[in-house]
Formats: sequence, C-alpha cells, structure tokens
Amino acid sequence: MSRRYDIAVVGAGIVGLACALAAARRGLSVVVIDRDAQANGASIRNFGFVTVTGQPRGRVWARAHRSRAVWDEIAAEAGIDVLQRGLWLPVRRPEAAAVLEAFMATEMGEGCRMMAPDEARLRAPEATGPGTVAALWSPHDLRVDSRTAIPRLAAWLADRFGVDFRRETAVHAIDLPRIVTSRGVVEAERAVVCPGDDLVSLFPDRLAVFGIVRCKLQMMRLASPGFDLPAPLMSDLGLVRYGGYADLPETAALRARLEAEQGEALAHGVHLIAVQDADGALVVGDSHHDAATPDPFASEAVDRLILDEWTAATGQPAPPVLQRWTGTYARGPHAGVIEAPQPGVRLALITAGNGASTGFAFGEEVIADLFEEISEP
Repeated sequence: MSRRYDIAVVGAGIVGLACALAAARRGLSVVVIDRDAQANGASIRNFGFVTVTGQPRGRVWARAHRSRAVWDEIAAEAGIDVLQRGLWLPVRRPEAAAVLEAFMATEMGEGCRMMAPDEARLRAPEATGPGTVAALWSPHDLRVDSRTAIPRLAAWLADRFGVDFRRETAVHAIDLPRIVTSRGVVEAERAVVCPGDDLVSLFPDRLAVFGIVRCKLQMMRLASPGFDLPAPLMSDLGLVRYGGYADLPETAALRARLEAEQGEALAHGVHLIAVQDADGALVVGDSHHDAATPDPFASEAVDRLILDEWTAATGQPAPPVLQRWTGTYARGPHAGVIEAPQPGVRLALITAGNGASTGFAFGEEVIADLFEEISEP
C-alpha cells in the first residue's frame, strides 16, 4: 500500500463509483475502499430504474437528466445493457389525470405525451388496466439491471481509468494523507466518504445533524407475465411519492382520495414500480419503513399490497414470485448531503432513494466541491 493516490473514495456503491468516475475523468489517481467483497447494498437491491420523469423539480430533476446522459455515455463501453427506455404511467382516477395534466403544463413535461384510454390501450394493451382514465408516456428514463450494472461499472473503472479497488477493507479513521484501514494505511491527498446508510462508522457527529434515518424496502422478482412492458411502469400511488408530481397543488385532491381508498398502502409507503429483465421476468416493488435499525423481515401483507397495485394498474394477475428481498437506504429531508468534516475530505450521500437516477451528477458535484476547497489559497 505504498502508493499515494490523489483521491480515496470510501464506499463502492453507486455514489462512490460516481465520485470515482468524476475524479478519474479529471486524470486523477483513485482508490476505492469498501468493506464488502462485492456490491451488496442498496445499489444492487433496487430497480436499476434511472428515473428522470417525476424527480423533484429543479436541482434534483437536473441531476437526473445529467445522470441519465452519463449512463448513456458509458453503458456500451462498460458492457452495461440498457434493458428498457421510457416510462409508462397509466392512472385510474380523475384526480390522478388532473395531476398528469398539471405536470404536462410544466417544463418537466417536455417531450412527454399524455394519452386518453383508447390511445393508451392501443399503445400498450397488456399494461393498461380496464380502469385506466389516462396514461403518461415519457421518453426520458432508462433501466439497467443493477445486479450486473454495478459490478460492470466497477470493472470498467479499473480497466479504463486504472482505478484501484481495495475490497473487504474497513476504514477506521481518516487523517489525511493517512487513511487507516483494517488492512493497513492508504495514503491519499483527498478523500470522499460515501457511507450509504452506515451512519455511525465515520463522522457520525456530522451526519447526526441532518435528520437521516434508515429506510427499509421490500421487493420481488416475478416470473414473466407473458408480454413485454412498453417501459418501466408506475401507477397512481407514485404520483403522491415522487416530488415532480407530489409537489404540484393538484396532487392534494389525489392524496385525499388515496388516503380514503388505499390508506393501508400509503401507511406502508407502497407505490408501484415494475421493470422487466431481458428474460421477461419482472422486478416489482416497493414499500418504505423508517427505523434506526430496520428489521430484516419482509411482510407478506405488504408484498400483497404491492402485487394488488400491479393488478389494479395493468388488469393482469401477478405472476408467481421467484425471489423476495429487503433493502435499506439512507433517507432524509434533503436530496443529498455534501459535508466537509475535515479539510480535503467530503462526506457524500444521497438521501432520497434515487442514487441510480441522480448519482453520476451528484458525484460530479462532490468532486467539484472538493476541488473548490483544495484550490483556495
């Protein structure tokens, strides 16, 4: 470990890899240090859905656009398959249609199309339920398979830019240029700590002020439904969860109706995302439960709420469940945290559950922020 690096990145999830990419593109030498042997956390336990449409208006929405562009730039070279493009969002309540109309009237609706039921069924008959009153099509989103995309991204960073990876290595302390790890000292001029939902190992006092909790989600992999989705699919419930819709005044009426009709789903933070793998299988979720230490157990009742929403949105029975899992991520009142606990060190974590969607742009911001400090006289 005698080599001295320009930047050490602690954490090999999507945020850490995004920071490594941003630094490597500047021609800097980078080492990534991670406690696990391979990707194991939130970055692979999700949909791989790079969601632009519906992200909160303003900075987060812009981050999503930029991050989607980076995925497009690197996917082919890194051997990452883009499995789906776009967003299909059929809704079954007039109040939800009113939210979509309001969304279309904003700059966020540019390039999107809102369809009446007949047109929607012509476009995607198997993914448009009988109760559909309107549907939104967006071309802005894409989907990768997180389980393969994150390892391939790391391998590409190593091959293309010479990024070094120190796996199965825990970081105990940082006092630049020394980074004390479970496998010895690594030396680096700067460091970025991307802790994910580990809020206690490094700089816990600095993280404590941001009101961050750990959020547990439940997800499933289902057998192929026997047809191709037109794109990743969402439904009415997503309109009260994603800020690009939820922050619109028109959403209040929809929220009130959902509380009356699907209060249990809202109480468990359930909304529907369904994406499709190359073999036709579906990845479907999810739910949201906050705790300091979430329990590892999945609730069959919560899974049933998710599957019932699939049937309501599409009119199709839920295919057999092939796999079930839980995941956890850091959730807080801010879209992300970039904090300077020491000179030359940044704490960087996304706290909105949209790392795949916004991580590349966020990583560029982290590295830019770090260099602004370093370049000061």
